Amino acid sequence: MTDDIYHSDFQLGPDLSGKRIVVAMSGGVDSSVVAALAARTGAETIGVTLQLYDHGSAVKRAGACCAGQDIRDARAVADKLGIAHYVFDHESRFRESVIDHFADEYMAGRTPIPCVRCNMGVKFTDLFRLARELGADCLATGHYVRRVEGAAGAELHRAADPARDQSYFLFATRQDQLDYLRFPLGGMPKPQVRAIAQEMGLIVAMKPDSQDICFVPDGDYASVVRKIRPDAEIGGDIVHLDGRVLGQHKGLIHYTVGQRKGLEVGGQPVPLYVIRLDPATQRVIVGPRAALAVQAARIIDSNWLTSIGNRAVMAKVRSMSRPVAARLDGEWLRFDVPEYGVAPGQAAVLYDGDRVLGGGWIEETVAVELALVS
Repeated sequence: MTDDIYHSDFQLGPDLSGKRIVVAMSGGVDSSVVAALAARTGAETIGVTLQLYDHGSAVKRAGACCAGQDIRDARAVADKLGIAHYVFDHESRFRESVIDHFADEYMAGRTPIPCVRCNMGVKFTDLFRLARELGADCLATGHYVRRVEGAAGAELHRAADPARDQSYFLFATRQDQLDYLRFPLGGMPKPQVRAIAQEMGLIVAMKPDSQDICFVPDGDYASVVRKIRPDAEIGGDIVHLDGRVLGQHKGLIHYTVGQRKGLEVGGQPVPLYVIRLDPATQRVIVGPRAALAVQAARIIDSNWLTSIGNRAVMAKVRSMSRPVAARLDGEWLRFDVPEYGVAPGQAAVLYDGDRVLGGGWIEETVAVELALVS
């Protein structure tokens, strides 16, 4: 294998001897390769793993991160590379700042993104403190995004491989954090990362990717919320937009905006979707797909990586969606063409080409039909 495949720029200058790099190691292939690349530069490399949770079956589940076997894998990789490795127990902080918030959001009829909350709090804030205490010149992670040195400082850009891009989950990264962070995998396709791991004999070379929500066993969100908030399953009516009661549900935690399956209100002339959730009345409001069309969304708790103003942007309102044309008008994001499935609790991330401008949390939306009437 040629040395070209190992090329990565930690943006610390041409000579990294005497430099110190702290790598956030989750036990997966991506962060393990980052540690390997850092060690290869000649810089002193230290691996740090945060133990975030210990939820029984989740610890043993393939695809979990930051628990059980993954911590052992991170340590084994560090031993293979001959670098120091430290594990810090942050389970209680993770529960308070991420898991409890996740449960509360579902109970409030919203659709949370715990991965962003984790990056905003436990991962970046705590890892930054640890890295600085260790005297590191930078903190490197295995995220698939690019850090580009612009005329006015570091910029956050989408990954070179659109299928791997994780910029949506990092919109809340502050400028001072971005100055210190490094993302050496942002310009690589995943097969290259696995090839490096195999070439270097890392035990995680073929390990499955971690799932987005690490603490949710088998993707059953409701069971996690139920354990944390035993009163979560309060039933109520499933109501059509026209006011007809179509059936009963077993709790708002089982539904999200845009959901079609699992409504159990058969015999309708057209497919029905969850249009909104009303926690005040415990109602699930359903209607045809056209009723999901949103003209505008109000964004709160925004984080901007550059001066934003009122301008035309490309906006991404779900992690798996493509950016769409929109315009920022104060707190309001107004879509050029109606957008579907925009859910309070999700994030709206704004782009200028590949550059991440920043974003915020979707607090409320304005349906197309209401916008036309007003």
